[in-house]
Amino acid sequence: MAEGETEKEYDTRKATEELRDRFQALTAALKESPQPPPEASLHFCQDFCQVLVEHAGRWKTDEDPLPLLEVYTVAILSFAKAASCLSSDCENVPLLLEKLALSCAELLLSVPQHVPGALWEEFQSSVKLAHSLLQESGSTQLRLLSVLAQQDGVWTNATLSSILSNQIPRTEQG
Repeated sequence: MAEGETEKEYDTRKATEELRDRFQALTAALKESPQPPPEASLHFCQDFCQVLVEHAGRWKTDEDPLPLLEVYTVAILSFAKAASCLSSDCENVPLLLEKLALSCAELLLSVPQHVPGALWEEFQSSVKLAHSLLQESGSTQLRLLSVLAQQDGVWTNATLSSILSNQIPRTEQG
């Protein structure tokens, strides 16, 4: 453990490193697969989901949702890095990315407190890079997360905050 790091922080950091390594191994296997691209992409998506569910299941999100945000952040960037090797003929590719982005957005909206600076900065940089990588292939599934990541936090977007609190957004008030 690093100096000043709690056991929980250490466990989260180690789990995040393990997750990143597993996703990198999946991407390497995809690149080296002898299967036709659509079939290799399907297997990648299935394995990716299995790894994601295993890691996401480790955390009690009702107690602390922030470790799950780290899981989603790693997953989104890992998927984006693998996207250039995935077949556009595999319908699971855009579906998985869309579900991943929506799950992450839902988690962000359920976080009642401010996301700590380092975690939010990691999320911002990862989503920005992932969105950029995916836009190269014409994918727009991370657009919502990209907009959220441009803010100083989820709840700093005045329009979003006013809509969720049943108020009229300032831009529409007369």
